[in-house]
Amino acid sequence: YGFINACLKSLVVEKYGEETWEKLRLQAGVQDSFLTFEVYKDEITMQLVDKACKVLGVPADLVLREFGKYFFEFCKRSGYDHMLRTLGGNLYEFIENLDALHSYLSLSYQASFGFVCFFPQEMNAPSFRVEKNEDGSMHLHYYSDRRGLCHIVPGIISAAALDFFNIEISMKIVNQTEEEERTGKKEHIVFLVTQNPLFPCKERKEFSSSSQCLVDSEKQIENQLNKEDLEKAKNANGDAGNSVCPVKKSHWKTLRGIITLGKGKILRGFDPVYPKSLWIDTKTFCNGLPFHMVFDKELKVKQAGVSIQKIVPGLQTMGICLDEYFKIIHPEVPFTISSIQKFINSQFVFQTRREMMPESWKERPMLELRGQMMWMESLQCMLYLCSPLLRTLHELEERQMHIADIAPHDVTRDLILLNQQRLAEMELSNQLERKKEELRILSKHLEEEKKKTEALLYAMLPQHVANQLKEGKRVEAGEFKECTILFSDVVTFTNICAQCEPIQIVLMLNSMYLRFDRLTTVHDVYKVETIGDAYMVVGGVPVPVPTHAERVANFALGMIMAAKGVQNPVSGNPIQIRVGIHTGPVLAGVVGEKMPRYCLFGDTVNIASRMESHGVPSKIHLSSSAYQCLKHKNFEITERGEIEVKGKGKMHTYFLIRNKSATENEIMGRP
Repeated sequence: YGFINACLKSLVVEKYGEETWEKLRLQAGVQDSFLTFEVYKDEITMQLVDKACKVLGVPADLVLREFGKYFFEFCKRSGYDHMLRTLGGNLYEFIENLDALHSYLSLSYQASFGFVCFFPQEMNAPSFRVEKNEDGSMHLHYYSDRRGLCHIVPGIISAAALDFFNIEISMKIVNQTEEEERTGKKEHIVFLVTQNPLFPCKERKEFSSSSQCLVDSEKQIENQLNKEDLEKAKNANGDAGNSVCPVKKSHWKTLRGIITLGKGKILRGFDPVYPKSLWIDTKTFCNGLPFHMVFDKELKVKQAGVSIQKIVPGLQTMGICLDEYFKIIHPEVPFTISSIQKFINSQFVFQTRREMMPESWKERPMLELRGQMMWMESLQCMLYLCSPLLRTLHELEERQMHIADIAPHDVTRDLILLNQQRLAEMELSNQLERKKEELRILSKHLEEEKKKTEALLYAMLPQHVANQLKEGKRVEAGEFKECTILFSDVVTFTNICAQCEPIQIVLMLNSMYLRFDRLTTVHDVYKVETIGDAYMVVGGVPVPVPTHAERVANFALGMIMAAKGVQNPVSGNPIQIRVGIHTGPVLAGVVGEKMPRYCLFGDTVNIASRMESHGVPSKIHLSSSAYQCLKHKNFEITERGEIEVKGKGKMHTYFLIRNKSATENEIMGRP
């Protein structure tokens, strides 16, 4: 489920930041977000874990253990706190009921993404079996089709032990094998779980108490009971003349049945009372538990409830073999008494075999039963107390069953009705989550399009001018006391146009302007406009800078170099350009409402244009004012002398040769 991938994303973002997650997910090739109840392929989770190890530079076992701890907290934050907390009163009971939790989630969501197992049920969820040892430690057996994920288990279990039961535990692998099961080879990992109680016991949560840390050994009892408790226990036993725990030489014998429930409270252990004979007749038992079955070591049926007999008529013949009519769906073990006894604390799911069902049932979905196994030592038989595994009214109708077929005391009745409502709510929740995700994607796309639009707008107008226009404000014209303007054009452009196809002219100009546009970014000058083959830039407008002349000069040198890479479509040789530069004051403002342009006005523009038109091919022509700005800036400049300029008379001009302190790569913006 997406719940797992969302948890992994949350872990990476919270501990390492958004950038790390983005890098990780791109390497893994997965989407950015996951729907909680959407089923995703195992490969996505495995890819994320694998890339997390490489990106973070951490071994896989540490990543999985850290993920396990975080997953526990993530489940609590996601609303599963109380569900997890009430699984058991101590760590043993908690682990023992993990499979039961998977079963509940399977009912609720039609696929289990369990507390420790995070893959859909149809893909074979792991199973857990726990054994107590005499020294108070435990052996946790973990079975899974997926190899390499076992290190998640210590992370989750240790976090749960500390949070719910106030104990620190250590878990180490003592055995690792592969076992042949019904669905193929399963990884079987055995963990040794050692509990280390923390004292004084902290009041972590409502359910935390010292009773959860108890084991049966006298040494651990002594560590948990103070002297005052012992004195009270002795007095209590002294007053009770016919106590079930008479005082002997060792006072610990008195306390074998005593447990501690909080500070200073001592209660006697519970001893059940059984009748000498069973006060229920066979008929009432089979009617009251309509879905139970009793079978011996050879799997021969000795007894069955009335409802299961009705559905599977073959069970009316006592002595038939149970595995002929049913197969075990969960846990995935062979149908033998020894396998069942190994997982005696797990919930068992049976499914009817289609070939053994009556003709009327063969077109319907097979019935599944879910319940617990109880070994009756005196009879050497196994009792299977079960109920039909039905999630919705639709499943009930598919099997042509009715609520009346389920015993009134069986909560399956309520679960079907409640789950029907819950599934409707979940579907609504899924729809809302999908809509939310669609809106997030649309919002992201809108933001991307907005950026593209802004980039296009900022390419046409200065950013501060564009922002004012977007806000509906009027842009006032501004005066700039000093700036440097450049004009350029292609030599013999008219002749080239006369001898070429229009598309060739377009391609040539596009190739040239792409090079020039890149240089405007390199030298931070503003491109004003292009008209035909004419290219105009300015330095010091719209943002005044003291280095406007140097920037435009370096840009001009780059233009001459870049033009050598553009081919003349007529001759096949590199094109030649003329460049003219002038420095002076201008007035700048936005002209027009439809297709507005940021234009420059003043005599400075005219003189810069004259410098270009009176220039020499492949040369950079400078006015005297431009020369004054550059003469002490480490540029090589030669004097051209006085020339007659149209409309301006005689003018003293110069040629810019090179920048003595910059290399060609620096001018061109190459690395």
